[in-house]
Amino acid sequence: MFSIKKEHFGAGLVCLAATMWGFDGIVLTPRLFKLNVAYVVFVLHLLPFIGMTFLFGRKEMKNIVSLDKEDLFYYLMIALFGGTLGTLSIVKALFLVDFNHLTVVTLLQKLQPVFAITLARVILGERIGKNFVFWAIVALISGYFLTFQFSLPHFSIGDKMGEASLFAILAAFSFGSSTVFGKKILANSSFRTALYTRYMFTSIITGLIVGFNGNFHWFLKTTPHQWMIFVIIGLTTGSGAIMLYYIGLRYIKANIATICELCFPVSSIVFDYVFNGKILSLVQFLSAGMLLFSIYRITKNQKK
Repeated sequence: MFSIKKEHFGAGLVCLAATMWGFDGIVLTPRLFKLNVAYVVFVLHLLPFIGMTFLFGRKEMKNIVSLDKEDLFYYLMIALFGGTLGTLSIVKALFLVDFNHLTVVTLLQKLQPVFAITLARVILGERIGKNFVFWAIVALISGYFLTFQFSLPHFSIGDKMGEASLFAILAAFSFGSSTVFGKKILANSSFRTALYTRYMFTSIITGLIVGFNGNFHWFLKTTPHQWMIFVIIGLTTGSGAIMLYYIGLRYIKANIATICELCFPVSSIVFDYVFNGKILSLVQFLSAGMLLFSIYRITKNQKK
């Protein structure tokens, strides 16, 4: 009875974390669209980093100093791809669509396992799961119909949906790369060290980008309402959701987690309808279902 309760608890935490990510992508981050993209990503990492520094920064800095050069390199890659490039890309995609296709942008992120497994094969030499190529092709085709339906691809100047889809796919590639790099170092570090180091390096990288482009003046332009959104993201859908997710993983099997993670795209569809009055077309609904099913099969086969 106790083990069943633990499984329910773990599954509930993973579902909650995934739902929080859906809420963030549809409701919270798009509300910051009037701000500079790099500045938004910088603050989204800086605030949680400051909070973690007060809580356990001194101890984690000792752990970071003791890491070897190879681990530090992979931590830097995680921050560069997952923290910086991936987050910059998805925030840019969300800002581009003007609340019209937020669900499409968030769903395209689900292509992440396709890139993660492919890169794991190339970089780590991991075996690819059964029928990976078939389901990867199905996922990519589904992503195409989700974005363009029965239209031909169009990336002309001023076409925000086409540009946003490219940024969303770039984000999926970047987050997938970060996952692969994470496998190289998590065996030698605790999750807390990995989380703290990622936020620290990402804050430094994005801070340099903001400073190089002379965008620190956005601190003065940020309204109290926007600061409130930053704080909510930092405490809940940002680092808070990540911690809930990994705590939940301790109590459930990988295939259960894969199903629970579907709360992210499902909640995205619901939140986009509730808060923005947007709903997918029939073709997009079918494409989204096929995309999620193919990603589920890819992830399930790979974790076996």
